[in-house]
Amino acid sequence: MELRDIEIFLTLAAELHFGRTAERLRVSQARVSQSIKQQERRIGGALFERTSRSVRLTPLGERLRARLDVGYGEIMAGLDEAAATARGQVGTLTIGTFDAHAQEIAAVLDLFRQRHPQCEVRMREILPTDPFGGLRSGRVDVGLLWLPVREPDLVVGPELFTEPLVLAVAPDHPLAGRGQVEMEDLGDYPVVYPDGPVPDYVWEAHTASVTPAGRPIRSGATVTTLAEAFAAISAGGVISPIGSYTAASRLRRDITFLPIIDGPIMRYAPVWRSTGETPLVRAFLRAAGDAPVHTHGAA
Repeated sequence: MELRDIEIFLTLAAELHFGRTAERLRVSQARVSQSIKQQERRIGGALFERTSRSVRLTPLGERLRARLDVGYGEIMAGLDEAAATARGQVGTLTIGTFDAHAQEIAAVLDLFRQRHPQCEVRMREILPTDPFGGLRSGRVDVGLLWLPVREPDLVVGPELFTEPLVLAVAPDHPLAGRGQVEMEDLGDYPVVYPDGPVPDYVWEAHTASVTPAGRPIRSGATVTTLAEAFAAISAGGVISPIGSYTAASRLRRDITFLPIIDGPIMRYAPVWRSTGETPLVRAFLRAAGDAPVHTHGAA
């Protein structure tokens, strides 16, 4: 029995009128009659009792309707869900960000949730020392990562926001008394170094290996997490550039944050697996293009 024939049978079972059934389904009355006769021949028994005045289900027709009602409902629900998923309306989308950066894309997340209220949005933290691990393992669908990203298996979207860096030092560090520092100052003290699979070219955008004058910037304590970095910095052995948004959300007595007047501006963009561009990922990118996002230097 074709799906259309099931629909005709169930509609006629509800309407008990060939004319209303044809009108409701936008087919001819002859098509309805033909379909019912074909099903009755195939099944080998009458599904309806027809008189000049009425149409009624036979006991066989009643049993068939009871069974088909459930199955037809499941089929149509499945088709509706598949269509909604194809439009990016349902499912789960996992977004990965560094530390406090979820706040920087709040407008994007709000717009995405407004457009796709049936979609569940999950947030995961990405470690700067392992920016691509979550994406490649499938734990993250879209990551908000600083640029550049030059990985053959990953796709980079348009820039969403930027962030200046500040220098984190211990309160008793020789630089702590200054109102601001320059990148050249990093050549005088060891800096934290990532203990993770972050590529050198990615880390270079955050913490340069040489000063503007070409002096080497020495590596000190190796860290995996931000908490480890702050612990090493507060102990006084190392210093480190830190994103200004992270610094603003982590004000603490054992760390002093200093503006870097000629420091790099970090640029962030959505990144996803080339094999993982789902309708939900595309829907998120559309929201990212339409929503206002804070950018360094913008009001």
